[in-house]
Amino acid sequence: MNTIFIAGHAKLPSGMAAKNIFETLTITAEIDKKYGVIVEASCTLATDHGRNYIKMLLKGHSLRDGIDQPLEQLRKGYLGKANNALIAALKDLHKQYESYYQQANFI
Repeated sequence: MNTIFIAGHAKLPSGMAAKNIFETLTITAEIDKKYGVIVEASCTLATDHGRNYIKMLLKGHSLRDGIDQPLEQLRKGYLGKANNALIAALKDLHKQYESYYQQANFI
């Protein structure tokens, strides 16, 4: 396969619908190994609309370019209670990618 699968996690705030199902919010991404581009993304938000919003926001973004752009889009565009959890999960996902990328370059 030419892709890897990475997950980023963050604790959900209380009072959210998804908190009744999950303790943490997870963003998952299938990422092209060569270019670092997110080819598919999903998350554990409670609504289809919210999950699709995150998918559209992340799909096509190269993690080699960092995560400042999608983080800024989240801060300005997602105005729900899960905003901080989404930001933390995306940062965690990027951290996992950076770790993978460093290891892959030393192998």
